[in-house]
Amino acid sequence: MRVLVQRVSQARVVIDKNEVACIGLGMLLLVAVAKEDQEADAQLLAKKIVGLRIFPDAQGKMNLSILEVCGAILSVPQFTLYADTNRGHRPGFDQAAEPSKAIVLWNKLNQLIADNGVCVSQGVFGATMDVQLTNNGPVTLWLDSKF
Repeated sequence: MRVLVQRVSQARVVIDKNEVACIGLGMLLLVAVAKEDQEADAQLLAKKIVGLRIFPDAQGKMNLSILEVCGAILSVPQFTLYADTNRGHRPGFDQAAEPSKAIVLWNKLNQLIADNGVCVSQGVFGATMDVQLTNNGPVTLWLDSKF
């Protein structure tokens, strides 16, 4: 699994001019599932995400987790994180899991995070979404369960 984590002041998902999810301070997660991913990948990344110390403490040092700042998460499925752009100009997505598998593991990741006490809002799997955010810092991290 791959997750692009962005520390945000706010983020929201809009579909057909309707807001379907919104958070204030927290993290926007763009989540992709690979063909070979299993529940263990979701477990590893959920633990990593909840424990990430990317929020500033009183001295301005990135030292606090999302739990410590009472932040929320907006999780958005994004299979394009597995794009292969090595040949030509059209990306290939052979590494990405089929939708039936990807939605199960994406939901599992979200549930594992929520089980740790973090409020999780979600985009809509398979939908064309407008994702709007204010990247705070900016802080953007790349997580991969295979590295």
